[in-house]
Amino acid sequence: MNQSCEISPTVPVVWRPQPRQAEFMRRPEPEALYGGAAGGGKSDALVIEALRQVDIPHYRGLILRKTYPQLSDLVDKSMNYYRRAFPGAQYNATAHVWVFPSGAKIYFGSMQYTKDRTNYQGKAFDFIGFDELTHFEWEEYSYMMSRNRPTGPGTRVYMRATTNPGGVGHGWVKERFITPAPPGTPIREEYTVHMPDGTDRVYTRARVFIPSSVFDNPALLENDPDYLASLAALPEAEKQALLYGSWDSFSGQVFTEWRNDPAHYKDQRWTHVIEPFPIPKHWQIWRGYDFGFSKPFSVGWYAVDEEGRLYRIKELYGCTGRPNEGLKIDPVEQARRIRQAEQDDPTLRGRVIYGVADPAIFDESRGESIAAMMERSPNFLHWTPGDHTRLAGKMQLHYRLAFGEEGRPMFQVFSTCKHFIRTIPSLVYDEASVEDIDTRQEDHIYDECRYVLMENPITPPRRTLPPPLPDDPLDLHRTTRFYRI
Repeated sequence: MNQSCEISPTVPVVWRPQPRQAEFMRRPEPEALYGGAAGGGKSDALVIEALRQVDIPHYRGLILRKTYPQLSDLVDKSMNYYRRAFPGAQYNATAHVWVFPSGAKIYFGSMQYTKDRTNYQGKAFDFIGFDELTHFEWEEYSYMMSRNRPTGPGTRVYMRATTNPGGVGHGWVKERFITPAPPGTPIREEYTVHMPDGTDRVYTRARVFIPSSVFDNPALLENDPDYLASLAALPEAEKQALLYGSWDSFSGQVFTEWRNDPAHYKDQRWTHVIEPFPIPKHWQIWRGYDFGFSKPFSVGWYAVDEEGRLYRIKELYGCTGRPNEGLKIDPVEQARRIRQAEQDDPTLRGRVIYGVADPAIFDESRGESIAAMMERSPNFLHWTPGDHTRLAGKMQLHYRLAFGEEGRPMFQVFSTCKHFIRTIPSLVYDEASVEDIDTRQEDHIYDECRYVLMENPITPPRRTLPPPLPDDPLDLHRTTRFYRI
């Protein structure tokens, strides 16, 4: 927490930003994400940022957490700061709203379920702040973008968010704010709008990520010198996320075995991602399929070598480029695209390919099944029903991702399979079904992969831990050891 100070005997300073908080708060982009690691003063910055326009009578701000109980800490912070900064401000605990002397209002809200977004339908907020953004789904965040609009003249309209890595929204948040550009670099996207007069107008929207960690909060370290030790003592995944701000290792991550290390692409050891190589003619080829319409459909092609090792060699992912949004094309068109992909690929053209798919595509309860449509289409595709046993399929991927004694796993992915590499490491556990993944995520590639793995099952392997990454000084002396799961 920031310490109060005074700049004159009569003007008290209720709160003063530390340098990284100030960097976040001065950004001009319509969207900005602040955080990464723990202890960077994220919530303080968000609560204070909402005050920026409370001198405007019609200003409306909104701060969101996933559930109302999670709001308590934010409300407590507002109690500490708001009334001291604006003695005439009043908090209505029933409506969860601060009313300021000008008439401006700041609301505290929640969105526990995606359907709750309609609670904000028809409303407008000049400022919207999300605390712990990775707890939200893309559909929830993107819907609130439509609620971020001026309530009257003279207001600034923008959104701000804070978060740590992990949570059901980890994948889309990382893809939107972390992956496209280095921290502090604006990410600009162009959007074309077809106007009523028949012309097209191009608009640009920018967003940015500002990282923070406990090292950016000297006041906290001064007040609690042992906090660093507390973070360092956490389990490895949580330590990497909360102490170092790693977006590749976090609490709740399902496939903690995953490793994408370009230094090992060529020798194919200690990494799951490798460069493509020619597939021998005698290797068996599998094709996995997960149907999607409003959500993405996913097709993956897999080769099996003499040792039973699986390689994901190609993929076709039916998405728009926006998180978890499908192309909305029918099964016959999907079949055409799958056949076209095979005909255009010298590795697959003319090969015998064994297709396995989600058993749901064989459902005839509402008429002709998706599988039947694909079989009678001009681009005939035959599928067999996949084994949909969820936990057994999940364990097969754990077994295959394990590194063997020679440093090679039984499953590797060509570097061209960008969507697999993007989505699989981001999957998190379901809070209700703690052994399974949370199906609200972008899990379509995971599903079609499971079907292929269940057709090629292996027993739990003898594992070895990979060598530590050089950027973690706390693990440099860890020794390699073997164990059986």
